[in-house]
Formats: sequence, C-alpha cells, structure tokens
Amino acid sequence: MKVTATYAAEAPPSAKKATAKNQLDALKEMSKVVADTGEIDSIKSYRPYDVTTNPSLVLKAVQNPQYEHLLGEALAMDDHSYPAARCSRPQSNVADILAVNIGADLLKIVPGRVSTECDAHLSYDTQATIEKGLRIVDLYAKKGVDTSRLYIKIASTWEGIRACEALQKQGIETNMTLLFSFAQAAACADAGASLISPFVGRIMDWYKAKEGRSFAPHEDPGVISVHRIYKYYKQYKYNTIVMAASFRNAGEIRELAGCDNITISPALLGELEASTEPLPRKLWPEMGGCSEPKVDLTAESYDLFKKLHGEDEMAVAKLAEGIQGFSKDQEKLESMVAKLVSS
Repeated sequence: MKVTATYAAEAPPSAKKATAKNQLDALKEMSKVVADTGEIDSIKSYRPYDVTTNPSLVLKAVQNPQYEHLLGEALAMDDHSYPAARCSRPQSNVADILAVNIGADLLKIVPGRVSTECDAHLSYDTQATIEKGLRIVDLYAKKGVDTSRLYIKIASTWEGIRACEALQKQGIETNMTLLFSFAQAAACADAGASLISPFVGRIMDWYKAKEGRSFAPHEDPGVISVHRIYKYYKQYKYNTIVMAASFRNAGEIRELAGCDNITISPALLGELEASTEPLPRKLWPEMGGCSEPKVDLTAESYDLFKKLHGEDEMAVAKLAEGIQGFSKDQEKLESMVAKLVSS
C-alpha cells in the first residue's frame, strides 16, 4: 500500500490553537488524553482521563518493587474456578487477576476507563476471546467495578473482530488494538467496536526499515494512516472512537492533535508538558477531505477483508509481530507467577 498525505489545507479559525500553559494542557482541550502505562505515580502526575494497559505494561509495572505485592494478592485471589487457558498455561488465570487488580487501582485515580487486554495467545480464536473478555469483566465485577468503566482490548484479527462484535452486543465495550491496516479499521467500525487503537509508531518503524530513512512528523506513515481512518469514520458517521497509539516521538502526537483520543507514554507526556509552544489543531470532525468509498466489511465479508488486509504488507507483518510480542510478555508474566508459586 502506498502511503500518501491527504491533510486538509487549513483548520477553521476556531480550531487553530488552544490557549493553555503547555502542550499537554492544550492537547487535553482538543483530545481525550489517555495514559499508556500501568505506573500509578505517572498517572497521578499527568492526570489523564483514561488509562490503557497490556501484558508488556503489566509486566513492567510488577517489576517495580512498589507493585510486587500485587503478585501475591493475585495468587491469594485465585480460586481455580476458571479453567486454565486453552493453551494449557496454568498461571494464565493469575495473570488475568493481576491485570484486573492493577486496572482497578488505576480506576481509583482516573475519572474515565481502563483498557485491559485479552490474552494475545487467543487472537485467532473467536470463542476463546469472547470467554476471556467475559472472564475479565467478571473479575472486575467482583471488585465492584462497573462495566461502564472498562474497555476489553482485543487484537484486530478477523477472529478478534468477530469476538468484538459479540461482546458489543452484550453491552461490553471493546478497544481494538494492534491495528495497522485500513481494512482492520473499516471492519472494526462495521462490527460496532467502541474504540480502535491504530499503532502510529510501529507503522513508521516498518516504513523506516523498508525505505532506509527517517520521516518528518507531517509525512510519517503512521500519522497519515490515522488521518485517513479518522476522516473515513467521520465521513460515514461511525461512532467508533479513534485513539491514536504507539508513538515514537512527540512530533507524531502533535500532528494528531484533535484526534478523538490519544494514548501516550509517561516520557512523551512529560515532553509535551515541558513545551510551551503553541499547539495547532490538526484533526476535527467536520474537516472533510475523505475520498474513500464506503467499504462493506461486515461478518459476511471475510474474503474481502482477507484480500484488502493481505495486500498491506506492513500491516500483515506488524500484526503478527505484535501478537507474538504480547504473547511473549504474557508468558514472562506467567513465569514470574510460577516462580512465586514454587518459592
């Protein structure tokens, strides 16, 4: 897929810049800022609205001595009422409890929602993903957390998208992650996903390696991909939230100011907070500029999805790589649990 810039030339006067003391505050006036971390201190410092987690972030959090006790608490809470994952990993249930315990603590700080990820090992199994999503919701319910404060994160495979559709019909809202292709975005919207997380930085990584060059923020392939998806969603009146994710630099974030949601690591939150330069708005719902014909990627359109997604070499590679990476971090987390059990 050739990536080309399709930005609107000029923002409306009312959308040019926010009046705030720093770029983070300005961004919060245009987009819902979400913290991409499981670190409680960072969330208290930067005051995001929502927070997202994944196995990599949970693993990083519990390696901090401040959170070590959460592993022991998760082990104590495991009543063995839920069968081990279909892949026969005995500590997967404890890992779920740990992720939920961290999520519940984060919800005491943020006013909005927490995203908690389904096991990436289940990314190509619709029914297992549905069951895991329901399990996560049940664990939160036992801690008194209402489903209105949750997103269940699911990899944007065809099977994951079908699980999303089933969970949404049950009133469980989903965050479709590891999203790299336009086909994935269109199919998620047709499935009724509450939110998608297109991975900006990972897209740029692939093109940087392929073309052997760096990209200025305005020509960044990941940024351009989000612009394309955002305009398509607004053009065809989809309610699905676009949450740009996975950034390599603050310039990418600045080029997406005004996107519905933006999830940002603590380091980049700090960089934005330290900058007092004006922050122009780059996206707004009425901006226009969408030249995409509407594509039907509902449950009956597997062959078309497979064709469109399969034609995007970057997306195929990065989706597989992302699932593998999250699966490995899930296994590392479970290994930490196993060592604690045997000690």
